[in-house]
Amino acid sequence: MPTLHDFSATMLDGEERALADYAGQVVLVVNTASKCGLTPQFEGLEALHRELSGEGLTVLGFPCGQFAGQELDTAEEIGEFCSRNYGVSFPMFARIDVNGRGTHPLYRWLKAETRGVTGGRIKWNFTKFLVGRDGRIIKRYAPTTEPAAIADDVRRALGATV
Repeated sequence: MPTLHDFSATMLDGEERALADYAGQVVLVVNTASKCGLTPQFEGLEALHRELSGEGLTVLGFPCGQFAGQELDTAEEIGEFCSRNYGVSFPMFARIDVNGRGTHPLYRWLKAETRGVTGGRIKWNFTKFLVGRDGRIIKRYAPTTEPAAIADDVRRALGATV
């Protein structure tokens, strides 16, 4: 049975990254967009990452332009936007598809393991997946779920008392 650690993805800088690099960490996987009404969630994602990265949390951002074309075109534009507007320090990956024929293998797995209200599809930007230290999915969250609202789940996954 696959886990997060069986996949790889391309970073914004073009480097291929094995997600096995995050083995032993709790990971929050999020499909992001720079021009969405939910884009301010970057602030909450960054706050979670900064607060809990020392305990083993890593947020992974996967830009996607499939929802009303709300993502910038180039990796450079995405990186600059996230850094300038939200101080994003967590790993950001190159644009991917999360639905359809071109779905990135990571998202094929995420959707197969956790069916949301739209079946296996990703409904919108900022759908979140909490993944345990073992690389297995703990929970899927709706796009409108604010990062602060899942902080207790993240702490439990890290083994902290809530």
